[in-house]
Amino acid sequence: MKRSVYTHVRARASLTITARTASANGTSVDRKLSGASGTNEWHSSAMLLVHTGAITDGTHAITLEVSDDNSSWAAADPADLQGALPSIGSADDDKVYEIGYTGNKRYLRAVTTVSGTTSGGVYGATVLLGFPNTLPISRT
Repeated sequence: MKRSVYTHVRARASLTITARTASANGTSVDRKLSGASGTNEWHSSAMLLVHTGAITDGTHAITLEVSDDNSSWAAADPADLQGALPSIGSADDDKVYEIGYTGNKRYLRAVTTVSGTTSGGVYGATVLLGFPNTLPISRT
């Protein structure tokens, strides 16, 4: 099998791309996925991608929250992060931020805390899951 991003990485939306003027919790992303053949894929690596469009005003602080049970959430330990979590402002149009997560929590989600907005900004966040224990990953 040829090594490729397609066979080693999954992308899951957490914060859908939309115009934001208020704080929001993203959808949770489970690092353990059931494959079509009944296998349980555990992804040992994750990365949060934040992508912006037009940011007209305010501050949009992005954090990564983690959970063992998909119910009790806490901010990811800074020691488990690679790169800096962004605080997005009006000078941050059309940017992509990459934040690695090296911890062991099963569930991940992006959170945005918004302040000082009138019209806000357009952005979203995706969690990339990589290095699965089963290859190739199932695309079902």
